[in-house]
Amino acid sequence: MLSVYEGFFSGGARILHSDVLLGLQEGDQHHRVLSIHAEVHREATRQRMEDDACYRSLTAAGVGVSSLGRVFPASGDQAGFTGPELADTARATADVDVILSLKEQPLRLLNQAGLPRRPVVVCLHRSDPENQGPALDELKAAIADGTVVACVCCAESTRVAYEAAGIPADLLHVVPNGVDLLRFRPNPARRLALRTALGIPVAAPVVVFAARYDAMKNVPLFLRAARAWLEREPDGHVLMCGAGMTAANPGLDADIEAAFGAQRSPTDRVRLLGVRHDMESVYAGADVVALTSSWGEAAPLCLVEGMMCGAVPVATDVGDSAVIVAGHGFVTPPDPAAIARAWTEAAASRADLAPALAASRERFSRTRMIASYAALLDRVAAGAAARPALPESL
Repeated sequence: MLSVYEGFFSGGARILHSDVLLGLQEGDQHHRVLSIHAEVHREATRQRMEDDACYRSLTAAGVGVSSLGRVFPASGDQAGFTGPELADTARATADVDVILSLKEQPLRLLNQAGLPRRPVVVCLHRSDPENQGPALDELKAAIADGTVVACVCCAESTRVAYEAAGIPADLLHVVPNGVDLLRFRPNPARRLALRTALGIPVAAPVVVFAARYDAMKNVPLFLRAARAWLEREPDGHVLMCGAGMTAANPGLDADIEAAFGAQRSPTDRVRLLGVRHDMESVYAGADVVALTSSWGEAAPLCLVEGMMCGAVPVATDVGDSAVIVAGHGFVTPPDPAAIARAWTEAAASRADLAPALAASRERFSRTRMIASYAALLDRVAAGAAARPALPESL
């Protein structure tokens, strides 16, 4: 099987999909990856494929990864593909049984004429198909010509949104996100080590915000809530992780200036950590995992990973966030003062909520998720073998 990525850059969908491939590779399925871009410049960060943690984990496990070599946005915003790029794609897809498209964006490549026709499964990870530019039209075109045979939705909100956008209901299969429960778990040693490394007292309340620097994440709202919370919690600390969450990002610096104004002293307790590859330690060191997104989210990985490490989730009501948080944390309106109050309550309730978080672990199991993916892909592959070969694209 072949997965097609837009590129290797920091984000929950790529982390999750790469983990799924690792799990499927451990079974009886053989997977490869084709990345349209070899380098991506976004979230004020230059992200090379070879530097990406997902790329390294896949290749270390024997999953072959190749690229068309594009650089985004230098060459990635054009619609057309060159002859050599299409030839590389044809070679990559020639001997596979099923193609997985990570989100619908790679369909602009897979829909090109002249490529081998293989059944495509599209993995959908958002709840706003109308905000995906021409990608929704590419998805509908691929369904209409019979190329796309199934869509994996990571959340019920994804299924509902895409069905409302005109995608046939019988193609939409919900497989909720899961995480490695051995990696993401409460760990007192990691908690102490993280706080010691950052100079944070053991008893201090800590809020973590794990997100790339993108408008949908509503970073300004998070920062306004952080100011309100830090002013009421003199011992509190805020950790910001993800692509673009660094002092080198002028957009983030402007957001901090707008949120805190002349009251910059609380920002001494705001740590900009950038992309981290030890999120299990960051979450274990926190009391609260926060999400302030305004749109687009489906089943935010940060909420699941943070919960499994013992952090109490506090989220705005977007996608499946309220369902994930129910009984384990707090849902807030998009209001800084309300969010700050919820963080305080969540930190104080951490010990009381621990039994509920522990009892929910199997629901968020990576093993369960991978088994569901494997079963669907096996069915698609078996169906493809039983059908006459699709004609080559004209």
